[in-house]
Amino acid sequence: MADQLTNHDDRTAVSGGPPAAGTTAAADPPWADDTVTVAAAPRVRLAAPSFRAVVRMILIFSVCGICLYLLWRVRGVVQLVAISVFFSLALIPMVDAVCNVTHARRAPVILGIYLVLIAAVAVIGYVVIPSLVKEVHQLSRDAPRYAADLRRNATFRRYDDRYHITLKLVNDAQRLPQLLRRLAGPLTDVTVRAFGFIGELVTVLAMAFLLTLHGRRYVEMGLSLTGSERERYRTVLIDIKNAVAGYIVGNLAISGLATLATWIALSLLGVPYSLSLGFVVGFFDLIPLIGATLGAIVVVLATLTVDFPTATLVWVGFIVVWQRFEDYVVQPLVYRRSVNVNPLVTIVSVLAGASLLGILGAVLAIPTAAAIQILLHDWWANHRHSEAHRGAARPGTESGHRTRASATG
Repeated sequence: MADQLTNHDDRTAVSGGPPAAGTTAAADPPWADDTVTVAAAPRVRLAAPSFRAVVRMILIFSVCGICLYLLWRVRGVVQLVAISVFFSLALIPMVDAVCNVTHARRAPVILGIYLVLIAAVAVIGYVVIPSLVKEVHQLSRDAPRYAADLRRNATFRRYDDRYHITLKLVNDAQRLPQLLRRLAGPLTDVTVRAFGFIGELVTVLAMAFLLTLHGRRYVEMGLSLTGSERERYRTVLIDIKNAVAGYIVGNLAISGLATLATWIALSLLGVPYSLSLGFVVGFFDLIPLIGATLGAIVVVLATLTVDFPTATLVWVGFIVVWQRFEDYVVQPLVYRRSVNVNPLVTIVSVLAGASLLGILGAVLAIPTAAAIQILLHDWWANHRHSEAHRGAARPGTESGHRTRASATG
């Protein structure tokens, strides 16, 4: 009987209604006035997938696998297309500026810029390569004299007598011309690689020409397929174009400044072939993170032939100050808000790009990371907006029922 009364009281408290007529309610316990909340327990049903769903999953995985295999087979073409896209994005600001000033057609302007770039590369190669070869041979010939200069220092002479440092340095320096000839490789191998490189270069220049000339038309054709999301994707593409073009043009400008600064510093120190070495530093400065350091190491070898160790120490001090000036003054001024990539992402992207495409991959790694970051930011903002809109459109629901049981006299 007591169990029946207890169960009857529990049902009354849950339903929130008074006891039925003709029944006697038991005395309310001390906690009868408390509110009782009962939440509906979710039901989880596990069902085997249907035959149709299994076939659909198999087809999706098969199609994805085939696409990845085909993409791997044409990875060389994909690399050329990616390089062409970045090159065209770097050309677009220059072409637009020239067209706005001269009111000329885009095709002649693009061809003119191509000719200027090819002439600049040819001049740099004609100036830099012979001077570097001469520096290597001169360093090889003068290595014994530099070793004798080092042994004039008593402290260095004591360590040299124990570890034979100068003997190893002289032997390595005298082998530099042989190593240089060995790095050049056999003539046939160099010729085959040169023809392959020329073919790829012509392909990249042709695709970049078409992308620069008709890029806007291609973009409009692609945007016409996006329907109501057209303006959104247009904004994303504009942001990517500004980020990539801003980085590439800014990187070229910073490398030009590094070339000019190196040329002036080495000219004041009396280092021969200072302009050629300036081009070397500017070229290496295109590589993020470590490029300027690699270029500085090459110039250190050249300063050994002038006034060791004074010229070498002055150059090391100059390059340290210049790198700080470039990192904290020049780069923020040139890049501004065009590229804003997390430092960790920068390091990882540079390492990945270098492993895929070597120096070119390291150069293109940061703008690629910036483009991916813009895409992810747009996806996340659109996802949050959709979730907020869906939550506002959903009617309010209660997770449970709240009742209050009270004693009635």
